[in-house]
Amino acid sequence: MWHMNAMQTRRTLLAAVPATLLAARAWAATPYTPVNTDSFPAYVAGFREKARKAGISQATIEQAFGNVRVVQRAIELDRNQPESKLTWTQYRTRIVNEQRIAQGRKLYVQHKPLLAQVTARYGVPGSVIMGIWALESNYGGDSGNFNVINCMTTLAWEGRRRAFFETQLMDALRLIERGDVTADKMLGSYTGAMGQTQFEPEHYLRYAVDWDGDGKRDLWHSMGDIFASTANYLAREGWARDIPWGQQVQLPASFDTSLAGHDKRRAIAAWRKIGLSMPALPETTVVSVVLPGGPGDEAFLAYYPSYKAIRSYNPPDKYCLSVGLLGDAITS
Repeated sequence: MWHMNAMQTRRTLLAAVPATLLAARAWAATPYTPVNTDSFPAYVAGFREKARKAGISQATIEQAFGNVRVVQRAIELDRNQPESKLTWTQYRTRIVNEQRIAQGRKLYVQHKPLLAQVTARYGVPGSVIMGIWALESNYGGDSGNFNVINCMTTLAWEGRRRAFFETQLMDALRLIERGDVTADKMLGSYTGAMGQTQFEPEHYLRYAVDWDGDGKRDLWHSMGDIFASTANYLAREGWARDIPWGQQVQLPASFDTSLAGHDKRRAIAAWRKIGLSMPALPETTVVSVVLPGGPGDEAFLAYYPSYKAIRSYNPPDKYCLSVGLLGDAITS
């Protein structure tokens, strides 16, 4: 985003591991000893008072905290973050595979008219929406089953990242207050990412869209709300209607790999002068060369500002490239 303070806090902790890999992956964890919960009720009482002062109604506070409890599993997971050690080849093979592409193609045909309407409004292509949907929840198959209020209250109380989780918890209360979802139906990851494209409460408030007009922004069940909210997110973060995410490219043998990196950007005209084959985009389009597997491996051109919009959603290049490649394969 780079207002990545919230999204980056969650996503960069997962390195380049999307939910579709994380859900099925085991990792070596430090043995966990359940923490003493004696101070939890006092913390909750203090936060309830903060919520009242912030304008949250008593009804919402009771709904959220009436049966709130400590989730020891959330603390355990938060203290033992997985570290991605997958190479680009391993990552691409596991994510951009034929099974996921085939499933995506069936779903794309099913939802193509709706995606076309969303694209017409927000300028974000259906391919990118499909790619994010696939990576974030395996097309809705794994949106998370943790109670978000319980987990965020737990992690705010635990204190390692209190400021972040208190902010997200307050925003979750605002979502309940406005009627988007009830506390018992607010399910997601242990860090509070919700719905089929995994929005943090902060970004749910900011970017979610009531596409179907039922008065609620439902990122769990309404495909219109899910697709439109994802597109609105990317559009608000800078997606350019006429600029795609990027493409794979064959670099000349003479290419200086020190020029590669998503932060090393040049206009198309400048890249062409040093021998790179460039797409039919305006000469002023800004491009970077990305080498996710390092020198000598596959190379990609990343087009700005659209590539940066995907990075605002989840910053690792492996993730962003997989969104683009998977989406292109699904819709080709």
